[in-house]
Amino acid sequence: MKRWNLNYMKLRDKLLLMYVLSVFIPIVVTNVVFYNVTTNNIRSQKTRDAGMTLNNLKNDLRATIDQGVGLTHSLYADPVFNDTLSRQFQSHFEYIAAYNSYLKGEFSGQLSEGIRWYQVYTDNPTILSSGYIEHLNDTIRSSNWYVQFQAYSAPYPALIAADQMLSLIQRLDNFDTGNIEQLLKIDLNMDLIKEHFHNSGFDGNVYLLDPQGYIQLSNDPTAQIGKRYSEIRFPNKTIPFELTYTGINYLEGWSLQGVMEEEIVLKEVRKSRSFVVWLACINFVLPTVIIAAMSRSIHVRLVRILKHMKKVKTQNFQTIPPEDARDEIGQLTMEFNRMTETIHNLIHEVYLTDIQKKDLELKQQQAQLHALHSQINPHFLFNTLESVRMRSLIKGEKETAKIVHNMAKMFRKSISWNQNEVTVKEELELIESFLQIQKYRFGDKLQYSIEADSVARKYLIPKMVILPFVENASIHGIESSPEVGVIQIFVSIEQDQLHIRLRDNGIGMSPARLEELQSYLAQDTDIGEHVGMKNAYSRLKLCYQDRFSFEIQSWEGEGTHIQIRLPLDQGALQED
Repeated sequence: MKRWNLNYMKLRDKLLLMYVLSVFIPIVVTNVVFYNVTTNNIRSQKTRDAGMTLNNLKNDLRATIDQGVGLTHSLYADPVFNDTLSRQFQSHFEYIAAYNSYLKGEFSGQLSEGIRWYQVYTDNPTILSSGYIEHLNDTIRSSNWYVQFQAYSAPYPALIAADQMLSLIQRLDNFDTGNIEQLLKIDLNMDLIKEHFHNSGFDGNVYLLDPQGYIQLSNDPTAQIGKRYSEIRFPNKTIPFELTYTGINYLEGWSLQGVMEEEIVLKEVRKSRSFVVWLACINFVLPTVIIAAMSRSIHVRLVRILKHMKKVKTQNFQTIPPEDARDEIGQLTMEFNRMTETIHNLIHEVYLTDIQKKDLELKQQQAQLHALHSQINPHFLFNTLESVRMRSLIKGEKETAKIVHNMAKMFRKSISWNQNEVTVKEELELIESFLQIQKYRFGDKLQYSIEADSVARKYLIPKMVILPFVENASIHGIESSPEVGVIQIFVSIEQDQLHIRLRDNGIGMSPARLEELQSYLAQDTDIGEHVGMKNAYSRLKLCYQDRFSFEIQSWEGEGTHIQIRLPLDQGALQED
């Protein structure tokens, strides 16, 4: 069995393994641990915040109740107030005088924010019900708060919940009352207490329980006041809180119960989870992009070198496209290209030189043979045309002899011009010979005129650059026209340019056909029915590049106008 070796792995697999072990697994483990730690911290912080919020509510509630307790202590310890309540007045006028002089002033200014109302009840028959003082009659004794208060005998106030109201009840028996029952009832400000509940900031429901475990106040709209708290069924995933009043005689046994759904904590955890996920994505994407770019820089270039090495085996000495790289792979690429070029040059020098030499000799022999043939064939055609012309003269056919003479003249000029340029005069003579032949063909249907400045005739132009356009006007323009065809040629010098104009009144071209012809002339192909025009235009472009202008205008049924403007170069003027 072969022993496993790291060198047996492909480079791409090595880079992938390095990425998994060095980047992927550490990032996953790190983010999982970070998420768990963050989750526990958020859960603990949320729980602490909820406990502090509930404790603040507990203190606010006590502060509100203490405002009433302070008033009970003040009135309970006031001897004049208690003596006045228990005094036996001889007349109503005596009571009214005592009330106006002391009792009325005693009650003014005693209300604070936490106290909604307070009332003094007495069964003293000589006291009138007025202001804050009321008779303790049977109706009062049958009320719910009075019945509950009978269970308390302590000298401190009792907190009683009755008729959806929290009240402090205190017996005013600190002094001798002569068996007269006197009570102080302080109704707490429920709006303020409810405001404390709703604005507590606790993310859940809060319940105020009396010592018997009954709900007396809550911010839960579904809670039933007076229902036992233990009978409420909460969802399984809830976090309970409990704060009990201890060490306070008038609040002994009362408690605050808080219930917060675990989903609220999980919501905060999810927020942190989103942050952890985004952080993990950044930790994944950034190293991945960097490692992918580096691995691609290594792997792709090595594979390219390997492919070109395999091509060398099949005698394909293609070099690797150069790149701006200075690392080891870049140096290896340059050395490979240098080696490939050296091998390629050696093979061409040693093995292909003789083959190319023999091929060149064969092509030279073929060229010489074609040259001999091209010399023999025109000579034979000249002799033949001359024989036809002489025969026509002997038979009196002078017009036919003239046409044959023009044909021989055109043929001789076309193959005898061994230079690339001719004078305008020579070009026009060739054109006139062509038009004479066309006139012989069309008869009176064809008329032509050639006008050229004497100076313009002496300038050199590329040979046979005007004739193809004249030929096109004759064959494509005049032949299909029912009218008498007229071809006009003007050559002049205007603004240091040789101006050549060609006009005919043939059938012309439609705008679409004209656009097609212009597009054809601008292309690099020579396939089409206007090969001569294409050849002439290409040679003008080759000779003058962008220093010449070529315009063609055509109207369907009216004719065609062509204008060529050539620059007057130094040395282009042929002396006589």
